[in-house]
This record gives sequence, C-alpha cells and structure tokens, in this order.
Amino acid sequence: MAGELGGITRNAVIGKVHRLGLSGRAKSTVPAARPRKARPEAPANKPAPQPQTIGNTALAPALEAFVAPAPAPRPVTGGNVVAMGQRCTIMNLTEGTCRWPIGEPGTENFYFCGGRSLTGMPYCTTHARMAYQPTQDRRRDRRVARI
Repeated sequence: MAGELGGITRNAVIGKVHRLGLSGRAKSTVPAARPRKARPEAPANKPAPQPQTIGNTALAPALEAFVAPAPAPRPVTGGNVVAMGQRCTIMNLTEGTCRWPIGEPGTENFYFCGGRSLTGMPYCTTHARMAYQPTQDRRRDRRVARI
C-alpha cells in the first residue's frame, strides 16, 4: 500500500490505518463458536477450621510465667545532653568552644555545645569522637550493613 501511495513509509501507513480504526485486512469467515463447558458448581461453604494444638502443651502455661517482659527502651541521648550554662548561640562561639550543633536550626531550641574544644579542632572530646571515626571502622560498618 505504501508503494502505491509513494513517498510514504510502510510504518506511516500502518499508523494511519490504526488511528482510523481500519483493519487493513480482509475479514475471514469466523467459524461458529463452540459451546462452552458448564462451570462446576462451587462447593458448599465449609465450616471455618478450628485451631489445633500439636505436640506436648501441658507445660505451656507454666512457661509463659517464666518469660520476662521486654525492658522498656532507654532514650538514646547520643552526646547531645549539654549543661544549660555551657550552651552557646552562634554569636557566643569563640575559637576555643565546641561548635557541635544541637537541635533544629531556625528554632528557639537550637544551640551549640559550647564546651571546651580540642586544640586545632572545632569540637569537644565527646563530639570529636562522634564526628571523626577511623576509616577502617567505617568500611567494616558498611560491609556489615550490606550483609
């Protein structure tokens, strides 16, 4: 058909026929539909299965008495507990104070640690341990996380 029209590709003709909803082919005679088999009837509603106990359950109530309840999780402070007198705003930071940020910036409760920083470092001992980790430890932690 594309050859007869000239200057149009075969795919252009196929696309146009599809958009117009034309079949593009002669319809063949369809054989008569075969009768379908009747579906088997659904089985009658079965009663719900009852829970069963399997094995020796004579000591089960006694064992439940020995199981200790899980301890309540302790809140993790993560080194962010700073004495009120030690806290600093950005305007009060100096060369010798810890610049570890605590809280959400832009809120009223945002402050810096303000503790005595290590020589040549911006953080106090506690926050320096959190910020600077040896390279080998980080690589090992990543390997464990991948497993």
